[in-house]
Amino acid sequence: MARCGFYPGSFDPVTYGHLDIIARAARLVDELVIGVGVHASKQALLAPDRRVALIEEVVKPVAAATGCTIRVVTFDGLAVAAARKEQAEFIIRGIRDATDFDYEVKMSQMNAAMSGDLETVFLAASTATRMIASALVKQVARMGGDITPFVPPEARAAVTTALKYGS
Repeated sequence: MARCGFYPGSFDPVTYGHLDIIARAARLVDELVIGVGVHASKQALLAPDRRVALIEEVVKPVAAATGCTIRVVTFDGLAVAAARKEQAEFIIRGIRDATDFDYEVKMSQMNAAMSGDLETVFLAASTATRMIASALVKQVARMGGDITPFVPPEARAAVTTALKYGS
């Protein structure tokens, strides 16, 4: 039976940190479903369809290199419900530091209480990507800074366009 992992996040924008986790998760599962969270209460810079298209574009080399099937979907409820809908066995979460760890452990325990057969797998961020956070990337971009070291070129172009013209 194929192993399926679900990697949820806002991906607003997709960063090299996300790609690091995606590449490493793709080596662990046969199918990786990337869940782009769409929540009415959050004001995203990039429209959901733009985030999906960006991720689909930048993960092509990862899928080719690993042989993992990678799909991108949107969801607007609980990540655990979306993971179950996609028939995932694992929720994949990246951990940058102790603050992320504390939050993610609590979340994984809540998810386990709601769906005990769904495991959470934590992947520690690589040293090169540990400091990258989408919120910081957007802040740097809004203040006129260069986000080239933090995001793929496709995401940089999308952020630049969104800031100039709207998402």
